[in-house]
Order: sequence, then C-alpha cells, then structure tokens
Amino acid sequence: MRIAEVALPTGAAGAGPDEVTAGIAGWIRSAPLRGLVGRFGGEWPAGDLAAALAALDDFSARHWDFRRGRERPDATEPDLDAATARLVQDAAGALGLVRPVPPARAAYAHQVILGGLAHACLRRVAYAGQLLRHGPAVTGETAVLGSFRPLSDLERRTLAAAGLPPCDTEVDALDLAVRRVFDTPAPADEDGHDAGHPHHSWSSRTYRPAGLPPVRVLAAPSSEPDRRRAHTADTQRFWAGHVRLSPDDSVLMVTAPIYVPFQHCDALRTLALPYGCGVETVGVDPALPDVAVLPEPVLSPGRYLQEIRSAIRSMRALHRAVTQGGAPG
Repeated sequence: MRIAEVALPTGAAGAGPDEVTAGIAGWIRSAPLRGLVGRFGGEWPAGDLAAALAALDDFSARHWDFRRGRERPDATEPDLDAATARLVQDAAGALGLVRPVPPARAAYAHQVILGGLAHACLRRVAYAGQLLRHGPAVTGETAVLGSFRPLSDLERRTLAAAGLPPCDTEVDALDLAVRRVFDTPAPADEDGHDAGHPHHSWSSRTYRPAGLPPVRVLAAPSSEPDRRRAHTADTQRFWAGHVRLSPDDSVLMVTAPIYVPFQHCDALRTLALPYGCGVETVGVDPALPDVAVLPEPVLSPGRYLQEIRSAIRSMRALHRAVTQGGAPG
C-alpha cells in the first residue's frame, strides 16, 4: 500500500513566515522521520522547532553522513540489515525523495534546471525539453544552473561508454545536454569571468532554440571560495542576479526526485523569501520518452539517508532565514 507523502513547505508566492514554518515543522516532525531516528538508536529531540532542527542536524551528521566532505560519487555505503533498508526506502518515499510528481501549473515565468552528476545533467535537461515542448508554458527563460566542479573519473567513463563527447566540468555536461536536446550548436550570447580558479570564476551562455524560450547555461562562483565549490544555493542566487524576479512570478525547479526536498527548501530560501516569487520543485519522471539519455543509477539506502540529511540541513537554514527575516547563505 502506498503511504501518503509528507508535504514540503509551501512554495506559494507571497507565503508568510508562519506558513513556511508550519511546513518545516510538518516535515521534520513527521512519523517517517521519527521512525528513522528511532531505528538508528536516537531519541526524538525535545524543545522548539529550532532545537529539533539543530539536534536532527547533529544526529544525521553522526549516523547518515556518508560523504564526510567528499563529492556524492565518493560516499561510502552503510551495511544495513534488510529490515532497516526497507524502512529507509519506505521513509524516503513518504518524505518525497522517490516518486516523481508532474508540474501542477499550466504556465510558469521561468523554468530552472539544477545541475548534478554528469548522467543527471543530461537526464534533467532532456526532461526539461519534454516539458517545454509538451507540458507547461514558460513565458520567461529556461535557466540551467551548474558550476565548474570537475567531473569524476566515473562520470567521464559514463559519458564515454554512452558514446558522448568528453566533458571536463559539470557545466560542460550541462552545455552538452542543452546543445543536444535543443539542437542548438552554438550560443547566441556568451559572458563570464575567468578568475584563475573555478571557485571564483563564472560563465553564462544563452541559446535561442527555435520556437522555445531562451535557454541560459550558468556556471556560478562560490559564495565561500576559500572553502568549497559553488553549491545549489549559490547557483540559484547567482541566477536570480541575472533575471528580474517579481512577486507575480512562478518558478519551476527541475531536479531528481531524491533531491527535491533539500533543493526545494534551498530555492525557498534563496528565491522565494527575498523576491516573493512562487517556487515549485519537481523530479525527473524516468517513464517519459527521450529522458533516458543515460541510465539512472540504482539508488541505495545510503544515498537516501544522505539526502534526508541534506533536507534536514536545508530546512534548518530555511528556518533560520524565516525567523531572522533574511536569506543567509
């Protein structure tokens, strides 16, 4: 029997702090997350929502962080018994990390495609192309957001095995995907800044496919270049600086289902709060034709636990932004 999914914080345009906070509390205090914490030996944290978020951040760091500062392909996989693995899978489904949900609206001001591993870049751009041709209308632009993160050896081998041209970085893979999906061999406009280091540099390429909205491919700089590469919130914030968002705008974010909760909350913090726009986040539907450019890797219990932790951390950052009246990085 399919378990009803726990709702994410609202992305409705102009949603107030109380509405967003209620959505965070509903997800964080849900039965599936409580069950996971108990399964891994934790006691449910006491105190208010801020205290619960802090405690769950700490708990998930100890039990569900398999990256330990590494990129996602380099994460280790925990050795879980069969019952625990089933519980993780069920909880991930209930928390919104498994099943794709189609866009709810007939039209959006902008469509935003979030980067990721090389195979995900191609799949997400292919799905976005399907939506543009057969789904909701987009009145503004399609933005494809990434960074100069170097591709891993595994990502390079995956592209080569599929007979695709070599790419050096995440944004190269996104650019390749845009040129293939939208049949646009060259950008109409280019801009950027090479600062001599990928964490400081940025680039922008705008393609103009026939009969469709313009497609802008962005590589964002890091907001903490001395510490790390650009992350999801950096790319969203960087794009917002290139387009004029208004409270009447609705933004459709496209990612993979496993990342929907954390990237939705990042988008609320970096786009909805400062600009008042609406945000809806959907995952790629693998059943649609022409999406399987590269096969989707099997998602393990460890991957789901890692991204449940990502969602907890993103909701904690969103809660801070709501209660402090801003959108910190």
